[in-house]
Amino acid sequence: MRSLSIGATGMLAQQLNVEVISNNIANMNTVAFQRRRPEFQDLLYQNLRRVGSTSSAAGTIVPVGVQVGLGVRAATVYRISELGNLTPTENNYDLAINGPGYFQVTLPNGETGYTRAGSLRLNNEGTLVTADGYAVLPNITVTANAVDVTINRSGQVLVKLDGQAELENVGQLELATFANQAGLLAIGDNLLLETPASGAPTTATPGTLGYGTIQQGFIETSNVNVVEEITHLITAQRAYEMNSKVIETSDQMMASVTNIR
Repeated sequence: MRSLSIGATGMLAQQLNVEVISNNIANMNTVAFQRRRPEFQDLLYQNLRRVGSTSSAAGTIVPVGVQVGLGVRAATVYRISELGNLTPTENNYDLAINGPGYFQVTLPNGETGYTRAGSLRLNNEGTLVTADGYAVLPNITVTANAVDVTINRSGQVLVKLDGQAELENVGQLELATFANQAGLLAIGDNLLLETPASGAPTTATPGTLGYGTIQQGFIETSNVNVVEEITHLITAQRAYEMNSKVIETSDQMMASVTNIR
């Protein structure tokens, strides 16, 4: 019976659905996390009577036909890039991007990673780095005798030196955007990588048309909506139960056929 395998594909699809939802809920407090949503496609159809075929020697056409679907499969798990809330932290090195764009960081293998998690710090050399110590591009170093640091909306890093009235510009942050940001590859640690699907990055200073601005002393929270996730979780659970019921019913029908005397 086809319904056995069809029900199994439905259970596998809802299992993936629950796994995606659970990852969203697990990351509800992850800085700048972007929630995911799975999309599904129907599988191939078996034509028992092909639509459009002739049904007689006179050339009459079958208007509808008989097609039996063979189940469902996962098509994609896409990332929703909706902006999360901006939460104040009173930390000069916490930066949030208000709008499109990603910070660029240098990974240990020399590749460039992209992130919206702006929980930045200074390393032992005064270089602006991520929580994992990856330098933010372009490399910006704050001198040891700086008494205050201001990062304006345009990404300029301005430091106040002891005994000087004027602020000194020590660097300019740049943001990267992509034609298809959903095509970026997530590698964990709040980092994304460029792929052929995302296209090459284009960079510009914050505040440029099409790019967000920098908010110093803020972090972007996860855009996970817990109430919405719980609703999706309950729906997935019910769908899983219904698919298991299909398998149970099909098994009972097969047992009825087996018991015919």
